[in-house]
Amino acid sequence: MGNLRSALVVDDERDIRELLVLTLGRMGLRVDTAADLASARALLAQDRYDLCLTDMRLPDGNGQELVEHIAGRYPDTPVAMITAFGSVEAAVSALKAGAFDFVTKPVDLAVLRRLVQHALQLNEQRRVAAPSAQRLIGDSPVMQQLRLTIAKLARSQAPIYISGESGVGKELVARLIHEQGPRAGGPFVPVNCGAIPTELMESEFFGHKKGSFTGAHADSGGLFQAAQGGTLFLDEVAELPLHMQVKLLRVIQEKSVRPVGAATEVPVDVRILSATHKNLAALVEQGKFRHDLYYRINVIELPVPPLRRRGEDIPALAGHILRRLTEALGQAVPTLSDDALDALRRYPFPGNVRELENILERAVALCDGNRITAADLHLPETPPQPGGEQGGPVAAPRPVVEPARLPADSAPLPDALEQIEREAIIKALEANRYNKTKTAAHLGITFRALRYKLKKLDID
Repeated sequence: MGNLRSALVVDDERDIRELLVLTLGRMGLRVDTAADLASARALLAQDRYDLCLTDMRLPDGNGQELVEHIAGRYPDTPVAMITAFGSVEAAVSALKAGAFDFVTKPVDLAVLRRLVQHALQLNEQRRVAAPSAQRLIGDSPVMQQLRLTIAKLARSQAPIYISGESGVGKELVARLIHEQGPRAGGPFVPVNCGAIPTELMESEFFGHKKGSFTGAHADSGGLFQAAQGGTLFLDEVAELPLHMQVKLLRVIQEKSVRPVGAATEVPVDVRILSATHKNLAALVEQGKFRHDLYYRINVIELPVPPLRRRGEDIPALAGHILRRLTEALGQAVPTLSDDALDALRRYPFPGNVRELENILERAVALCDGNRITAADLHLPETPPQPGGEQGGPVAAPRPVVEPARLPADSAPLPDALEQIEREAIIKALEANRYNKTKTAAHLGITFRALRYKLKKLDID
């Protein structure tokens, strides 16, 4: 009996207590019950529980008091709140107070079972260090705090809004929250909300039935179904049009989706993480983002610091990036000269870690030998103002070479520049009968830079 999992059910309604005891008992749990706050506190003081379920309204107080009591004294015991149907404010308050998750009355037993399974997985997951934690490079105070916060938030099922400038690594933070939580065994599905055409958005998110619109030749599951049992990461959530914001709010509240053309809803078990580099609170004030959805996805906000606030991490970050870049090319890892490191420390990095990666990627391709100097970095002489939409305008970094022309179609800028580069390299290869040494000289770049470009652009 020593290894039997245990749960505490706190509810003043006898019928609810009996239903939960029966359901949890069938899942192999030993269940104790309490009808009020005082009894619950007494049971918690004398026994250790793997899970606690508490009603919001109790005769001598409310469930939130119990949530706060457990979060403060028994932080290893996940506690879930039972709230009235549609009581979003109560659910949000409970999550902010430290609740693991919530379930609404009348209790959907399938939803309850999934909640219990996730809660019981927490202790197992806590014993296993997430390997991806090593990808969050840096030992500055802000990064140490970020890692601690991620570990804490991973235990909850609360929706988390990850804020920060472009390029700080918001998706990596979302992956860490997923991998360190009880859903680690499920899928992590990232989606860029700004990359989905408006007319396809509902079908992409919720799926569709065969024949529901022109081109729907078969039933198709959406992103929510793909993330079943795991985490759905909504990147650039500010780009969602208002009609989709309404539908997303309903999905979060009801924990079910209705595929396009379907008559019934499909239950989904998904944790929502969201992010944007925009100032979401300002968009709410401007009427461009729904206040009720903002309130629902921003239960807990997790700010990710910009690179300029953790300059002491730059040498370690740069070393990690250089190893990753050169291992992919089968080359020796280049070293950074003292003047190059000094230049990187002084640079404000408006594009954050992503910009550091781009700068080093270019330097690896263009440097002679195996040592990167400050000149190889090609940093702008007048750095643009950092901050993005969360802290002021950002001027575009000055390109090393101005392109002669852009394609006539509306391809995104990075794709368009790659296409120009690809065409120029293929043309030079053909002109030099595929002699790479002559081709490099023809293009005015080093042989090493050409080899790098061929690999990056996948040119045989």
